[in-house]
Amino acid sequence: MNIEYIVIILGEPYGTFSEIIAKYFKYKKKLNKKIIIIGNKNLFSKQLNLLNYYLSINEITNYVDAKKNILNIINVNFSHKKIFSNISNKSKMYIENCFDKALKIIKKEKNNSILINGPVSKKSFLNKKYLGITEYLSKKTNSKNEVMLIYNKKFSVTPLTTHVPIKYVTKKITKKKIYNNILSLNRFYSKVLKRKIAVAVLGLNPHCETIDKFSEEDNIIKPAIKYLKKKGINVDGPFPADTFFLRKNIKKFDVALGMYHDQVLTPIKTLFRFNAINITIGLPFIRISPDHGPNSNMIGMNKSDPSSFYYAMNFIKNLK
Repeated sequence: MNIEYIVIILGEPYGTFSEIIAKYFKYKKKLNKKIIIIGNKNLFSKQLNLLNYYLSINEITNYVDAKKNILNIINVNFSHKKIFSNISNKSKMYIENCFDKALKIIKKEKNNSILINGPVSKKSFLNKKYLGITEYLSKKTNSKNEVMLIYNKKFSVTPLTTHVPIKYVTKKITKKKIYNNILSLNRFYSKVLKRKIAVAVLGLNPHCETIDKFSEEDNIIKPAIKYLKKKGINVDGPFPADTFFLRKNIKKFDVALGMYHDQVLTPIKTLFRFNAINITIGLPFIRISPDHGPNSNMIGMNKSDPSSFYYAMNFIKNLK
């Protein structure tokens, strides 16, 4: 892929993402892509100065004026009195405007651009209208069958259901959703990463067993796997989640599909910490987010771990 533009949304105005960006670009002087930050320039500059990061920032109004080897920024208005403060729903319209400006660029340059969005508070920004940013962007772009992939080159995971309350998970597990998710994963790895993959599917119930008359493993998951195998997909399972993440097991696969969010995100964050990124598959473009939240406990403390952002930038750099 010939990526020319990396569009970076700052996300929550009161978060740690400005610090994380600064930690990366302080040392990466040669930027072979055109980096366009979307956010409030005044607040961003003040936060960097307070944290003793002095970066050259080029303000532009049109993305085509972006230059290489410098941080370009398109300003988005945001009224603020403090440099750092508590996260609240007062930033909702600002974040919405940031996404809108970024998506206009991505729409025009979708074949040679990538979107990175900084973390946002789902509670204050989404206000229970969407399950997460994955679904928010899917709606904004009129996309269907969006898939959340927590990616590490060695091993990745994807939850069949995302930020769904546990009591609703079983209702969301269908053969069609398993088909669509795995077929989307297979296309992404094949077309974008130029790799063939082996996919493991986890069961829902402990040990893939239940005393109920209806078994999700027998009635939904196993038939879905059988169908996908007939389609030529390298897929196996269902595997019990409690033992699957032993290293001798995961080394046989590239991706594990779990039935719910924490079933797969907990182990991968334990295995790789911040050396992973959140990729949304199924959009008209590639969207990446660092695999962490706004980190409200460390705002303004200059102690945040930038590893996930480093991983995101290296991922983009290595795209062919």
